[in-house]
Amino acid sequence: MKIIRSILLLAVGFGTLPAQAQLTIDACQQKAQANYPLVAQYGLIRQSEQYDLENADKGYLPQLSLSAKASYQTDVTKIPFSLPGIDIPTLSKDQYQVVAEVNQVIWDGGNIRAKKQNVKASAEVDLQQQQVDMYAIRERVNSLFFGILLTEEQLELNRLYDEELERNYRKISNFIENGVANQADLDAVQVEQLSNRQQRVSLEATNRAYRQMLGAFIGENADSAELICPEVGSEPAPTDVNRPELRLLDARNTLLDAQLKQLNARNHPTLGLFVQGAYGKPGLNMLQDKFKAFAIGGVRFSWNFGNYYTHKSDAAKIDVARNALRTQRETFLFNTNQQVESSQGELEKYRRTLSDDDRIVALRDNIKRASEAKVAEGTMSVTDYMQEVTKAETARQNRALHRMQLIMTTYNLKNITNN
Repeated sequence: MKIIRSILLLAVGFGTLPAQAQLTIDACQQKAQANYPLVAQYGLIRQSEQYDLENADKGYLPQLSLSAKASYQTDVTKIPFSLPGIDIPTLSKDQYQVVAEVNQVIWDGGNIRAKKQNVKASAEVDLQQQQVDMYAIRERVNSLFFGILLTEEQLELNRLYDEELERNYRKISNFIENGVANQADLDAVQVEQLSNRQQRVSLEATNRAYRQMLGAFIGENADSAELICPEVGSEPAPTDVNRPELRLLDARNTLLDAQLKQLNARNHPTLGLFVQGAYGKPGLNMLQDKFKAFAIGGVRFSWNFGNYYTHKSDAAKIDVARNALRTQRETFLFNTNQQVESSQGELEKYRRTLSDDDRIVALRDNIKRASEAKVAEGTMSVTDYMQEVTKAETARQNRALHRMQLIMTTYNLKNITNN
């Protein structure tokens, strides 16, 4: 009874063990994007944009300023005649004044609105630049993901080849007993076994390194995760370019529009209210040569014509920048379309190659079996037979490599176009 209970407890325990984690290429891309340290920059850009917008809105608030001055004049206002019985005071040549002024904008010529548009456009440029920087992660994750799949496929072929060599070792040992082979033939098989094991050690080290790097990107332990090889359809992949670099160029063009609006707004007049409270000597009554408090209020209209001096050249610089963006866009599309055409050519090459690989593997296996029979009959040397064994193994490795290259090129094309 105790034995049965122990077995049941073990069964329950094994049933609760976590299943081996599975990772797809899309899941790795999403995890890498979320785990990359640069992702925190998105929030910082938005915060900076919000602060700049709040600062721009404060331009609508009353603006308070305080100024003070002390001056000495070479002459003052005088009444050029005298009146009997009236003492007309003489103003002092030293004068003092402290002024507090409040200005309230009524219309600023569109400067604040243009500034806010410029802030938003600038933040969008930063965000799109961030997208471009983050997009580079995709290619690195793809390389690691498919590198792991390729090394695992090669490790499986290595294992099968090792079993094949072990069978050949036993066969040649029998051939030696029957007098159709010698010790040198057996040594040749052992050399091939040792070389195959060395290759396995190298493949395992590469696979382990790739898994550690992938784990660092996605923020998870990928040492024992099962990577799901994606399926590749026969239908052609979309070739429309949808890269973040294009959205970055569009955002920069929008920023130039905002800068042009802000440039034009500088040439508009402004209208506002003002109130001054002051204390000085003299006050508003120039005939009273003593400290007095006074106040002034009114409407102020101003128009700075100095901005017109540089307006034409500043607008021309924006046009130059716009033409540069247009050239960058055309250059990027040209280079990207070249990459698309190159990848499409590689896809067609691998599809044609794979269509022949199965036939090549089958023929190499037939040749190997025929060679094995010839060795048994004593009409072929073991050395020649081992060459046929190696060729058959090479055909299998090439097929695995071509299949993985087809998948990698398909995803590389998706990465080039962002589709």
